[in-house]
Amino acid sequence: MSGQENKDHAHHEHTHSHDVKKELEQIFSSLKNPVHILLFTQKKNNDTYNDLASKILNLLGQVSDKIVVNTYGLNHSLAKKYSVIHSPTILFEPETFNIRWLGAPAGEEGRTLVELILLIGFQNANLNQDTELVLEQITEHRHVKVFVSPTCPYCPQQAVNAIKAALARPEVISLELIDIQAFPQIADQYGAQSVPQTFANETLIALGAQTEELFAASLLEMEEQSIFIPDNDAPEVEADLVIVGGGPAGLSAGIYAARSGFHAVVLERGALGGQVATTPFVENYPGFNQVGGKALVDMMVSHALEYVPIFQGEEVLEVEKDETRPHPFTLKTNRRSFFARSILLATGAKNRKLNIAGENRLSGRGVSYCSTCDGPIFKDRKVIIVGGGDSAATDALHLRNLGVDVTLVHWTDRIDAQDYLARQIADTEIPVLYNTELKEILGEKRVEKAILLNTKTGNKWEEKVDGVFIAIGYEPAVDLAEKLGVELTPRGYIAQDNYRTNIKGIYAAGDVTGGYNQIVIATGQGSAAALNIFEDLINPFWRKKTPEQAPGW
Repeated sequence: MSGQENKDHAHHEHTHSHDVKKELEQIFSSLKNPVHILLFTQKKNNDTYNDLASKILNLLGQVSDKIVVNTYGLNHSLAKKYSVIHSPTILFEPETFNIRWLGAPAGEEGRTLVELILLIGFQNANLNQDTELVLEQITEHRHVKVFVSPTCPYCPQQAVNAIKAALARPEVISLELIDIQAFPQIADQYGAQSVPQTFANETLIALGAQTEELFAASLLEMEEQSIFIPDNDAPEVEADLVIVGGGPAGLSAGIYAARSGFHAVVLERGALGGQVATTPFVENYPGFNQVGGKALVDMMVSHALEYVPIFQGEEVLEVEKDETRPHPFTLKTNRRSFFARSILLATGAKNRKLNIAGENRLSGRGVSYCSTCDGPIFKDRKVIIVGGGDSAATDALHLRNLGVDVTLVHWTDRIDAQDYLARQIADTEIPVLYNTELKEILGEKRVEKAILLNTKTGNKWEEKVDGVFIAIGYEPAVDLAEKLGVELTPRGYIAQDNYRTNIKGIYAAGDVTGGYNQIVIATGQGSAAALNIFEDLINPFWRKKTPEQAPGW
């Protein structure tokens, strides 16, 4: 790097740091109460994470006089008082709450840290009434461990759920947030090779991120809950269009519906952005040579929020239809009821499974479907990726970049990914086992071996591996469509004509309709669907046709 390039780089770094500091000053300017943070470190014991944690916390101490940071060694009396044995460990208001962070709150976890400080500073857990009612039923102590990673977009949601619970019920709930990159040995001890994972009193209670209410219910019942029915009536929302799905198609539809003058809302039961949120990098989206999947999602969500309300963590449980009402559709979610004139199903697709022995049992214990979330824990370890398409190739390149010993396993004799991805696989010399199938995954507490079969020679063998990443494409999320009686194609996707399904008032767009699973196509379909719905509602074409001319409408 030349002298001028060094100067330019230093200037860029200084400008970025200044911008971050200024933004944090604004965020914390209204803090009402002081927040005392204790950092415990020990030299030559995780120094990379010690330094990073110290740098992050010292910056926070500079942006607000309400944030008080003190650093101690593991041999300090306070370490003994609070039973601190790991470096780095961060405690937050330890005289009032039992919340500790093992690691450095960087990357995605920076969002968690900011929210934690705000919640403590305002002395408000900011829980909804349904969650409070569940947490009030907990009478015995719960020690919660949430395993997280700075590269996981789902982790902040689950971490904040746990933080709110620990703030609301400090007398019965204590919390440890554990960074699997900083403390892989603890992750190994619990078999937490997928994040987020949540344990309570050493019992696994959740794999993945949950809604606030489901987290509370899982904590109460000490096992993962898949559905939450509120004890009280939730507020009601009326809309011209309810969009089910917060991926590229749903977010784009929300923008275009609102710009057309409609009141639209977006419902998303999981993480916003769908599959894009966990894509390491996107290279085929117009306007970007390369962009991180999560970064692209954040831009889409920020844009959509300027136009349309987004209800995250809301799953549609049932839909009723009464054509005598101005809003014929009633959608009941886990939180409230929505009354809609029309519905757009943009539910996307979910990871396809192999459905082989060991896959479900070892899911989250070495079996993964998200290289972005779980890849860092496998640094310097051996894994296989099953698949040969764009997703598998992208994941393989991402893992190789992280320092993972990765091998592709593909059932045909050639890589099916786009040419530029296939060339990168060859250029980086990632091994590929062609004409090979994964038949079984073995291991007690975590993945230990893979049973592989060469379909040409019939040779079957065991391969020692630490992880199995499955990237064999996606299957449409049509569970709601099937409940509604929406017609599906022979391949299992939603059948549509100009985004209209066989049920009047119900539309579909994006990956759930099949075709090319590309972000740009999903956004285009979402936009076009919204415009079609607008035209249908202001000028109903079905009133001009006989039933014979417009079947299903």
